[in-house]
Amino acid sequence: MTINFSNALGIHPDALRLREKRSVVLASNMANADTPNYKAVDLDFQSVLKQTTDEEQRKHLRLETTHPAHIAPPQLSLNGELLYRNPNQPAIDGNTVEAHVEQAKYSENAVQYQASLRFINGSFADLKTALRGGQ
Repeated sequence: MTINFSNALGIHPDALRLREKRSVVLASNMANADTPNYKAVDLDFQSVLKQTTDEEQRKHLRLETTHPAHIAPPQLSLNGELLYRNPNQPAIDGNTVEAHVEQAKYSENAVQYQASLRFINGSFADLKTALRGGQ
């Protein structure tokens, strides 16, 4: 019997990769807080994750394996469109980064990244328990 890691781990590896990309985007916003005319951007996490896990799209992105024992590579498209954030108080120099908003979004994303890691760790622990026979 083979182990299907896609079924065992669910959506969490995809979510982890997307959270990683979002953290880079949010960090870029914070790094450019003083750059004139810089526009803050973000990913719509829910829509991008739904788009990347949509089975019909995954069929188009799937790589072929040449042998039944090969493990299929991860199938994830991180080509989500970056959306501009509407600021509460834009700066006079045209910069739309609000440091407190970016810090809050970054912290929220970090907590959700940790949650995805915990889900993956739990799934691997369950798999190890199943392989050992419940010892």
